Amino acid sequence: MLHQLSLKNRRAAAAAGGVLVLAALGVNTPAHAASYGTPTIGLSVSYLSGAVGATGDPVVTVTVAQSGADAAALAVAASASSKSSVAGTGDVTVTGTGATRQLAVAAHARGYTDLTIKVTGLGGKTATKTLHYAASAAVQNTADTRYLTGSSDASAAVDAGDGYVVVADDESNTLRLYNRSASGAPVKSWDVGSALGADKEIDIEGAARVGNAIYWTGSLGNNKDGEYKSDRNTVFTTTVTGSGAATRLTVGGSYKKLRDDLVAWDKTNGNRYGFAAGTADGEVPKQIDGFNIEGLEFAPGSTTTAYLGFRAPLVPPKEGGKALIVPVTNFDKVAGSGAKAAIGTPIELDLGGLSIRDIRKNAADQYLIVAGSWAADDNSDPYALYTWDGVAAHAPVKRADLPTADPGGWEAVVDVPDLTVPGARAQLITDAGSADLYGDGTEAKDLDHAEWKKSRAAWFTVGS
Repeated sequence: MLHQLSLKNRRAAAAAGGVLVLAALGVNTPAHAASYGTPTIGLSVSYLSGAVGATGDPVVTVTVAQSGADAAALAVAASASSKSSVAGTGDVTVTGTGATRQLAVAAHARGYTDLTIKVTGLGGKTATKTLHYAASAAVQNTADTRYLTGSSDASAAVDAGDGYVVVADDESNTLRLYNRSASGAPVKSWDVGSALGADKEIDIEGAARVGNAIYWTGSLGNNKDGEYKSDRNTVFTTTVTGSGAATRLTVGGSYKKLRDDLVAWDKTNGNRYGFAAGTADGEVPKQIDGFNIEGLEFAPGSTTTAYLGFRAPLVPPKEGGKALIVPVTNFDKVAGSGAKAAIGTPIELDLGGLSIRDIRKNAADQYLIVAGSWAADDNSDPYALYTWDGVAAHAPVKRADLPTADPGGWEAVVDVPDLTVPGARAQLITDAGSADLYGDGTEAKDLDHAEWKKSRAAWFTVGS
């Protein structure tokens, strides 16, 4: 005999059935039953260089996401280090919230380590990326030091305004734009080789700016094996538009016979400086009687006459010899439109037996000269900073000895402040291409990854 349910029991049964239907439809299900995807993680770079004790080392942008979850709920941290003596997981700092974070590494020692960067999402799901990190040793004056990455062979520099600088590299034909106040990669770059018809390196060593024109010169010397390479016998111009981070460069004119003009001029004047011998087949440029240009700047009050500063030869070519400057009185037309060079009266400067590695002036015709050895051993030979007024009859004044304990040879002055202002500072840049930055015996120029190559920039007090 069937038993009939009471009204109360029938209503309870109906309610229970409705709950089952709603649950099957996924309505008002508990939050913990939601499905989360595997999180994703991306690094703005896979290779990063830092320095022990550095100020303002480059950072990595980390992007994370997870389907079904708010990015703010994801956690990012370093979970492993292949060599914690260089940098461990506790030396990695991640800041920011949401989909984009900033990651910084504080190095303990010189060397390499692979850092595993992990994102942990909701539901306990994770994903990782590897950051290949290289740390160079601590240097002097770390607070005033920055590193320009992407190249290790900085050779000339020109102020681009608003805290930016255009830097040349003597191992390539690429010009790079950097933020002067921060370590890191260039914000822009221009490979000028194709526009100049240069298949090999120009060996850019000097630069000078007049208005919106930047004049550049190759070394004009033989290569390190004593061979003549025509692309090194190049001077050229670039036109600047914009300033700072918005700087743009366009290749202008060029000339590929300035070396020939200089040799012919010296022959006409009795081979006083030995240019023909210094450029002969088999002669390497970086010797006391060699032929190698590393400085370029315009004469006081002139937009046409440029000073070519020689690394070699010394005059006379012996210990204690003087540094040589040869003026080209129509340099604007030489580099701008390919005119034959008109050579002015040479200038010999007493730089304490050192030669010219760079020369730069300001609008008031106050000059700074970076003086260094003619020899190729950049990392141990002496360097000094001199001031000058650009007048041939006036002697330069030694302002300071430059430190040489750290890797790299001083190669470029970005700009010259008012030297009459006490405490005025100038920024200098090194060529670190021959340096063993990370302690594994590899020269910086030969490193496999451009992100690990770097030149060092530092500020020095030069004001009286």
